[in-house]
Amino acid sequence: MTATDTTAGAGRLAAIDIYLCDLRPWGELRGFTRFIIEFLYFGIKEARACLFAGLFFLSIFLVPKAGLLSLPRYDVLLIIALAIQFFMIWSKLETWDEAKAIGLFHIVGFALEVFKTSGSIQSWSYPDFAYTKLFGVPLFSGFMYAAVGSYIIQAWRLFDLRIHHHPSYWMATVVALAIYANFFTHHFIGDYRWYIAACALGLYARTTVTFRPYDRDRKMPLLLAFVLIGFFIWLAENISTFFGIWAYPNQIGAWSIVHLGKWSSWSMLVVMTFTIVAHLKHIKRRIHVPD
Repeated sequence: MTATDTTAGAGRLAAIDIYLCDLRPWGELRGFTRFIIEFLYFGIKEARACLFAGLFFLSIFLVPKAGLLSLPRYDVLLIIALAIQFFMIWSKLETWDEAKAIGLFHIVGFALEVFKTSGSIQSWSYPDFAYTKLFGVPLFSGFMYAAVGSYIIQAWRLFDLRIHHHPSYWMATVVALAIYANFFTHHFIGDYRWYIAACALGLYARTTVTFRPYDRDRKMPLLLAFVLIGFFIWLAENISTFFGIWAYPNQIGAWSIVHLGKWSSWSMLVVMTFTIVAHLKHIKRRIHVPD
């Protein structure tokens, strides 16, 4: 395969996004046909936005606990995550700016993992051996947080998201920092999650998100989007712990469903992740850098 063929292959993959964002590839639609096409496009765009997360979590099913080719499972998962990331950049399904943002999510998530698994906290643990563990945490773990950021970034572009009545950026930043800080401080000074959640509820009460599945704009409360994304992350967490990727203390002897309260934790993390993405989009608009 020549360099020209390789470039052409990457271009064809990127053309998928262009086609999905075409306003009327099927022409004018009415009635039940419109519902079917719009629902289909919504599902395809969701799947496309979840590409990184979907491929990464698929590897959790496929990589055996014993690892592959004498490599421990956690190391194999890191290689797969990096390969997916490089593939998305090569295929132009992700820009370098988006990759940098996802790297930021990786760092933020990994720092949280190190703290939560430390000896004095032990909120959860990674029981398997790996060569790529740092401070007792496998390096692939940061990609689980990066997957959330990747989804929001990709969905923003594919659905042409527009945020209405967004709160002041400084206020959104304060709430996001409070959410992140509470993940650390609640082990020492009490859990203020619900107070922070109440602040977020008031802050985003009027905020709506407009998105375009096909050729017409649809609207939903942004808070509902936070809760729904948090729910699906909670489901993914149940799948991951079932396959022994990590374990909570009550899952050491035998697997049990992840506590429903983690749903709220993930929803709060989505608020924080969304705030970072919104800031990056806001900064790019102000300095007039095209997407």
